[in-house]
Amino acid sequence: MSTEVHRCQVLVIGSGPGGSVTAWTLAAKGKDVLLVEEGPNLPLGSCPPFSIEELRQKYRSGGMNPALGKPTIPFVEARCAGGGSEINSGMYHRIPIEVLGVWRKKFQAQHLEMEHLLPHFEACESALCVQLNPGKPPGAATKMRTGADAMGWKSKEIPRWFKYEKEPLDSKDHSGRRQSMTETLIPRAMAFGCRFMTSVRAEQLRPKNKHWELKAERAGVPISIFADAVFLCCGALQSPALLRRSGIRKNIGNSLALHPTIKVVAFFPDEINAGCADVAPQQVTEFAPRVCMGCSISTLPYISLAMSSHRKAKPDACRDWRRAAIYYAMIMGPNTGTVRNVPFAKDPLVRYSLGKNHFELLGTSLRDLCRLLFAAGATELYPGIAGCSPLKTEGDLRHIPPILPPDSTDLMTIHLFSSCVMGEARDICAVDSFGKVHGHQNLFVNDASLLCTAPGVNPQGSIMAIARRNALHFANGL
Repeated sequence: MSTEVHRCQVLVIGSGPGGSVTAWTLAAKGKDVLLVEEGPNLPLGSCPPFSIEELRQKYRSGGMNPALGKPTIPFVEARCAGGGSEINSGMYHRIPIEVLGVWRKKFQAQHLEMEHLLPHFEACESALCVQLNPGKPPGAATKMRTGADAMGWKSKEIPRWFKYEKEPLDSKDHSGRRQSMTETLIPRAMAFGCRFMTSVRAEQLRPKNKHWELKAERAGVPISIFADAVFLCCGALQSPALLRRSGIRKNIGNSLALHPTIKVVAFFPDEINAGCADVAPQQVTEFAPRVCMGCSISTLPYISLAMSSHRKAKPDACRDWRRAAIYYAMIMGPNTGTVRNVPFAKDPLVRYSLGKNHFELLGTSLRDLCRLLFAAGATELYPGIAGCSPLKTEGDLRHIPPILPPDSTDLMTIHLFSSCVMGEARDICAVDSFGKVHGHQNLFVNDASLLCTAPGVNPQGSIMAIARRNALHFANGL
């Protein structure tokens, strides 16, 4: 079978927020850009959000991915044009200033002061219509705000990359559409001349005559792509996996971080759940960035899944689910994960471990979240701990161990990063302060992999701002 050959000035691998920003920025600067994506190109509305159909269409392995450890932590990874922007709730944060300070000090990451990043945050926010919802907040959000106010804790509505109708369709709600990468930056990059290829699996990179060659395949057809420069934007797992398959391993895939998250199902005396497949954008910021509390998807299937630890004691969810919502406590996890390729397997092996202090912090955070929910009027709480009795009063919080037991605590995560950290501390960093892989010319990482630690907030705003900064630095030849 003959090999399909393509050539470009800049090859961008991966079309999630990092890759789309990179392609858009470089194409706008007149570069000859080829953007490739492993997953299919599906419109945002090809399936209902947070549905089984979406899991099958747009998630890697149908959403069934484990970070092995004690406990094993399930995570999700997008595999489609637009990456994670197509499957998430579109919540947007700027990176906390104190986190940037840690990155500058420990990792010697340069030009990461907020004044340097601010123009890039603002450009991405404008492009994606980042804003608050002008409509009435959902019931789950109202309960979280009520509880936070009762506790005297800071909370706020989180802006999202949504475009809302100018006028509500009824007296209460404004209709909105998520401004994912397939809705915004990918079409804009293509308008500047960027070429876009989907269903292309990147296998290996190798230097060739001062250029780079990507060995890939699409529908069984081998592909070679020759480029002057390459930006890896495949995500915190696939970017290090591709580098390691290519023989580039120094500090690659050795420092994965994530946000370990524990959930609670709360039942209230009144109906708060309208059955909408969305995330209420209210978060408690009192303990940020070390701990974040918020609302999760609360459709009936998700409520049933979140209560799987309480098979013997759970109420009739099918009857009472409109009185229920799912809430979470999320902590900044350590850089203790690894990403390794396995012979004859397409996807890498992911390992992750937590220490006693992290299980203690999770326990404290879970108790604080439960106190807030009782203050908001909850009548029953079902935390993600197997064998834990339902909590019906604040006095029942004694049933939550001070240090959560690893063998019976149900954790999950949707945020992974830090597998190829950036900075000038070469003993621990894989890439420099602008994403260039140490020891290699014109090879860059420009996605969640280069964030130095867990940021404590949804990372996509930070990923996009840093990706734009790095792409402009490259385009300007600095």
